Amino acid sequence: FYVTINTNGFVAFADPPAEDEYLGKMPSSFNMIAALLGDLDSSDGKGRVYFREDSSPDVLSRSAEHIKRAFPRDDGVEPTSALVVTWENMVAQGTLGRGDELDAKRNTFQLVVASMESSSCAILLYPIGGLQFLYTSVGGEAKLLEAGFNEGLVKSWWSWSASQGTYFRTTTDEETSIRDLTEKTTSGQAGVWVYEIGSSPFFASITPGMASSLRDEENTTEPPVTLLPRQPDEQTTMDFSTHEPQAGPEEEEEFPTPAPAENQPSYPDIVVVDEDENLDVNVFRYNLETCAHNSHKCSAFADCRDYSDGYCCHCRPGFYGNGKDCVADGKPQRMSGEVNGRVFVGNSTFPVELGNNDLHSYVVANDGRAYVAISNIPKSLGPSLQPLSSLGGVIGWAFALEQPGYQNGFSVTGGVFSRQAEVIFQPGNERLSIKQRFEGIDEHDHLVVRTDLEGRLPAILQGSSVQINPYKEIYQYDRNFITSSSNRDYTVTSPDGAVQTRSYQWRQTVTFQSCPHDEATRPAPSTQQLSVDQIFVMFDADNNLVRYAMSNRIGSVHSESSDVPEQNPCFTGRHGCDINAACRPGEGLQFTCECTNGFTGDGRYCHDIDECRETPQVCGSNAVCSNQPGTFRCECARGFVFASDGKTCIGTSDDRPVDHCQRGTHDCDGPERALCSYTGGSAYACSCLPGFVGNGRGCRDVDECQQERCHRDAVCSNTQGSYTCQCQPGFHGDGFRCSPTSSEKTQCERHRESAQTATATSGSGFFSFLRPRPAVGQYVPQCNEHGAYEPTQCHTSIGQCWCVDANGQEIPNTRTGPGSTPLCELTDDAVTPPPVGPTPRPDVHPVAPGTHLLFAQSGKIEHVPLDGYNMKMEEAKPLLHIPDRVVIAVAYDCVEKMVYWTDITGPAISRAGISGGDISPVITTDLQSPEGIAIDHVARLLFWTDSMRDTVEVSKLDGSQRRVLFDTDLINPRPIVTNPARLYWADWNRDGPKIEMSNMDGTDRIVLVKDDLGLPNGLTFDLDNQQLCWADAGTRKVECMDPHRRLRRKIVEGIQYPFSLVSFGRNLYYTDWRREAVVAVDRQSEKETEEFLPQKRSRLYGITTTPTQCPQAYNYCANNGGCSHLCLPRLGGFTCRCPDTASAGAPCEERNL
Repeated sequence: FYVTINTNGFVAFADPPAEDEYLGKMPSSFNMIAALLGDLDSSDGKGRVYFREDSSPDVLSRSAEHIKRAFPRDDGVEPTSALVVTWENMVAQGTLGRGDELDAKRNTFQLVVASMESSSCAILLYPIGGLQFLYTSVGGEAKLLEAGFNEGLVKSWWSWSASQGTYFRTTTDEETSIRDLTEKTTSGQAGVWVYEIGSSPFFASITPGMASSLRDEENTTEPPVTLLPRQPDEQTTMDFSTHEPQAGPEEEEEFPTPAPAENQPSYPDIVVVDEDENLDVNVFRYNLETCAHNSHKCSAFADCRDYSDGYCCHCRPGFYGNGKDCVADGKPQRMSGEVNGRVFVGNSTFPVELGNNDLHSYVVANDGRAYVAISNIPKSLGPSLQPLSSLGGVIGWAFALEQPGYQNGFSVTGGVFSRQAEVIFQPGNERLSIKQRFEGIDEHDHLVVRTDLEGRLPAILQGSSVQINPYKEIYQYDRNFITSSSNRDYTVTSPDGAVQTRSYQWRQTVTFQSCPHDEATRPAPSTQQLSVDQIFVMFDADNNLVRYAMSNRIGSVHSESSDVPEQNPCFTGRHGCDINAACRPGEGLQFTCECTNGFTGDGRYCHDIDECRETPQVCGSNAVCSNQPGTFRCECARGFVFASDGKTCIGTSDDRPVDHCQRGTHDCDGPERALCSYTGGSAYACSCLPGFVGNGRGCRDVDECQQERCHRDAVCSNTQGSYTCQCQPGFHGDGFRCSPTSSEKTQCERHRESAQTATATSGSGFFSFLRPRPAVGQYVPQCNEHGAYEPTQCHTSIGQCWCVDANGQEIPNTRTGPGSTPLCELTDDAVTPPPVGPTPRPDVHPVAPGTHLLFAQSGKIEHVPLDGYNMKMEEAKPLLHIPDRVVIAVAYDCVEKMVYWTDITGPAISRAGISGGDISPVITTDLQSPEGIAIDHVARLLFWTDSMRDTVEVSKLDGSQRRVLFDTDLINPRPIVTNPARLYWADWNRDGPKIEMSNMDGTDRIVLVKDDLGLPNGLTFDLDNQQLCWADAGTRKVECMDPHRRLRRKIVEGIQYPFSLVSFGRNLYYTDWRREAVVAVDRQSEKETEEFLPQKRSRLYGITTTPTQCPQAYNYCANNGGCSHLCLPRLGGFTCRCPDTASAGAPCEERNL
């Protein structure tokens, strides 16, 4: 029979049709095994598919083991051959080059079809760490991946017609079934699924394995298995009846995916390449682990050596480590990571929760001095963490100053190890468990560490200091196992001067994986002693930081200060070499300082070598060099990608046609101005979008208002790429045709008439025919020729003038005395809404005119039109698909018609036009858990909260000029909303929830609400009624408050679990986690009026509205207020502020106005 392997995650036993005939439309008409079916992509060169037929004893034995575990009652399981297919680093189609880093989500999985004498079995293997994405976009809809066996169309013996045969699904329409692929089993081993599929033709009867419970991992000694290297006989298709493997040179073949002709079937192809042993997938092992296949897995500063049963990496002279990670002698090392856990303090019955608290460390390697800081530590915990210097002590051990013949932790482990420690404090017998995972050196040259704490600490009073005496610790070494234990004393000095000496017992184990093939490699001595002194610990209460510092040396357990080697300054750290230098010992007390790799100088002073300038061709041709301290980085130039060696840049056009439009390697103007059109091969064309002119590589906006396209009684507003027309006050129409409105008076005209009528003569007779006149001293508002309020209002009787907003409300702090008139201005942004945007992308569905609700649900944002206040549920549609993202908060910019959202999987803040256009990343760095977002459409500002960084931050709408407004007295900030010049946010800290308010410049911060709160998740501001409303999942209420008069009112109670809230007119709309619904509440009747249940049931997150017009408001920051950088409004004025990170250009000046 004939086999076709497809990049979309399946193996077919017949020619498959075009993918639009089976993706999202299973069961299909053809015979197939779907290992993980979806619209997958491998066109960037990172995704690979490879396969082979294999009859080697090792593979057949491993196949038989899986089958026997799945079917323990079967005897005589003897596979005769196996088809092995692996899909590696596949991405969801359409995610490459979209700019939001979603293409970093990649799945790897494997299928083995084991043939036996009377039957066949399918073995499906999925990664231990979980799948990175669960959906792909099919026809603009997010579709779950699926797996199963499809028999296709089958002809019956009594009829010429065909009917659909067996379709045995191993997954369902629920997300959990896809996640379970990596966690459950039919063979007793997580992520391994075995099915008997019959003989050819397959799938007439499918029998799943019987071992659905996991084996006891503690009793198994089977080593972890890795991916197999590619064999010389692998090819793209094979006929098992005629195929005979042929030996030959190992070559790399690449098969491009041709652009499908219109209405013709599309056949995604494959790429055959080497495999990567570091992928965390349970599959089969070969003994062909040689440097020829694996040298690229060694550090750039290491050599690969072959041994009889494998290969090992060895750091070169001048470097140390395990060969996979190598660090230059004497080079300072940085570490970063997170601390999580639950810690009880003293006799407290409530734990202190730690959630991704930042840990940073810096080690001066040439003297063994280590510095560690952990941030955002609550004051209730910080003082009691001071004795726990061993949190940083393991870092000191990893980079301890080595004595002759001894090795520090990094030399042994290479920075990849696990550490578990148990601490018992005396005299109270408190116990604390510490688990740490060191994950090696990342792309930023930082050693990554994850820390978990669980247990109890003895209480130490706030303001107490702790002193830890120098200590020595004995480390016992085995090949992959290290243990140590010690007793340590520490002294606590209380604020009143009382001194108390305490102690604790310390036991720890370190596990790691050494290279098993080199028996001749010099192992670390079986016993070593770590000497630690100059220990400094403190809790910085002002910044909520715990700091540790210590000096570390590793050497002999018999070392004494009188030993000559110990006296050499290189072994004591008292040498005076530059921190970027290695100390080289000589005889006696002699030594020299040598700048470490990447630096130059005399050793006492070292400066960075700019390799990019001194060796221009260091990265090779078609590459760009970027200098970094002590090293450099190479990146391929546009139009080139790294070859399989990870070093050589090859032209994409040399290997296969490339869609530069999809990849983002074109030179067209930005996607908001130009369109890139793929024209076949590697060619493309650039054209300007409607509303722009140019050659496609440079496009400029057309000012349609200069072309007099609007009616003469309308206001034209030009925007980027389009324009809008709006009839002036006193006229009605669509802006292209406007007619006078004679029967309806404006708000200002009604106000003026009311003021005049109130003071006019009310009698009859002659005086009743006179025009009403105000009494002396009466204020009468001034309206312009269109019936709108004049921005400047004056009361001549008292000689005062002031500014008003569009509703005639006085703007605070603008009133002036006689002879002085304030400068009042209404923002143009608030008057005329902008137009529709650029051409929509396939996964953005334009929103029709009118007000809509937008809400987030899993990996998409949906919209529901509003008819008045009623939800038009039948017209609900997805606005935007963002597969495998968790969108939390959404906000809408009524000026540019853009939706902004936060997601915690990136994490990132992004935006897109509701009428189309590409997704644009706004903030992608220095985020941990952005959960709230708000837009100030007047000053053009973006505000957000981060519940892990515990910050409230601000930036321009494009993400520039970023500044932290608040980073104190915050525990779990989530919702945030704006009211011109004002900012409101809620903190759902379970120990003290609160709702706060401040000016947008961060001044006048106050707590508005702190009583009778539980989990204030949702927050909204009703501008018309000046009401701040919130939804509380703890008290199960929706309440509102006038923030000026502090009048609080309950709207509804007894709700279930609200998450987000938005106000529109008389209604409030909130999302509910438990009901998985959008719920409408009428504030006047104080009752729920409607419930919308999306078609797909899952948790709903943020919600907002898309008003057709922006509320009018006074713009304190018109023309950026004359500020050099950030203009932040406040009541009655504004403040010029500098961003937290300075940028090149004009100097920044801060001032208050």
